This record gives sequence, structure tokens and C-alpha cells, in this order.
Amino acid sequence: MSETNTALVTGANKGIGYEIAAGLGSLGYRVAVGARDATRRETAVDKLRAAGVDAFGVPLDVTDDRSVTAAAELIERLAGRLDALVNNAGIPGEMGPGWLQEPTTLDLEVLRTVVDTNVMGVVRVTNAMLPLLRRSASPRIVNVSSSVGSLTRQADPDTEIGPVMAAYAPSKSFLNALTLQYARHFEGTNILINAACPGLVATDFTGFHGPRTPAQGAATPIRLATLPDGGPTGSFFEDDGVVPW
Repeated sequence: MSETNTALVTGANKGIGYEIAAGLGSLGYRVAVGARDATRRETAVDKLRAAGVDAFGVPLDVTDDRSVTAAAELIERLAGRLDALVNNAGIPGEMGPGWLQEPTTLDLEVLRTVVDTNVMGVVRVTNAMLPLLRRSASPRIVNVSSSVGSLTRQADPDTEIGPVMAAYAPSKSFLNALTLQYARHFEGTNILINAACPGLVATDFTGFHGPRTPAQGAATPIRLATLPDGGPTGSFFEDDGVVPW
């Protein structure tokens, strides 16, 4: 089995996911670039390799059981184990005017699609990769969340939390709650799992609105994916520290 640490980043073909992959690669990780789109995936792999990163592509649709199973089998063949899993893939869901998702007119299919990707997809991938993670001396799992999933901030009238997003924001609250359940399950083991908020990053996800670059957004997920033994688990972080649940 290789001595090189291997990381899987989902949704790694662009934006924050790509920068997480690049950042882990610069730290010496072999990076599995998980993405649905074959052309974008291979373009990202080529770009990472040109920058000196040991990268390989992994066809991965987080909403498809067979795709996730095949991804785990591919990583096992190519790497033998997984040291870090960054569940970055996520979607905002269809938006109305003003980038709103109003609860009173919310299409349940939109809600279902968002939850399937942002929540069920994380469970699907995490559970499929656990046998590989358990082979690592220091496995780390990072769920890329958002501060809009913070119930504390959503309920504070003095906190600017952005527009009403009745599908996306609750999906991140759900993801945060699941992160805690995994942390409780892994208590006493060497597996550390945390949620990360990248902040408002200018990517196609946000219509390229936001004060932060993808590289800045990747900083906290990278830090959590490379935590030392005995580091925090079951917490929610942004650059400035802990985000309230």
C-alpha cells in the first residue's frame, strides 16, 4: 500500500472543489478528482497534473448508488485506502427572482433534488468510502456546509444571512445535523469529521457574486482535511473560528 496520503474531493472539477484538490495536492496528497462531467473532470486532472499534483479522475455522481460504488472500487484499485474525504459536491437548487426560494411556493421536486445531492449524497459517499478510510492511520472527513445552515444565525435578526432559501439553507442544516451524528458514532476512534463553511465565494454556484476567491473558500476545508490526531471533531468551522449551530 502506498505511503502517500490519498484524498477524494467530490465536485472537484471547478470552483471551491478544484481549489481544495489543488491545495491538498500541494501538501503532497494524491488527489482523486470526483466529478460527474467527464470532460470537466479530465480537464481538471490535466490542470492539476500540470501544476505538479498527483491527481486522477473518478467518475462520480453522488446521487447514484452504482456510480458511488464504482468510485470506491476505483479508488481501492488505484490507492488502496483513503486518508481524507471532502464532501464538497452540492447544488443550490432552482431559484426564483432575486435568488429566492420562497417556502410558500417551493416546488417539492426542487427540495427533493437539493436534499438528494446535499444530504443523501454525502451519506451515500461517506458510507461507501468508510472501508477505505478505516485503512488510514488518520482518516479525516470534511462536509462542506454553509453558514446559511446555521439556525442560530438564521434566527438572529441582527445577522445578515442573505435571501430566503427554503431548499438550500435547510439542506445545510440537515447536513450539519448529520455531521454531528457521524461524530457521535465515531467517538473514540481515529476518524475526525467536521463541517466547513467556505464563505461567500465568487463561483458559478453564486453567479460569480461574492467577496471571496475559490482559493480562500478552500482554506478551511483543507485545514480540516489535514487536522492532526487529537484535533476537533463534530464541529462547524469557518476561517474566523467556530460557526454556531
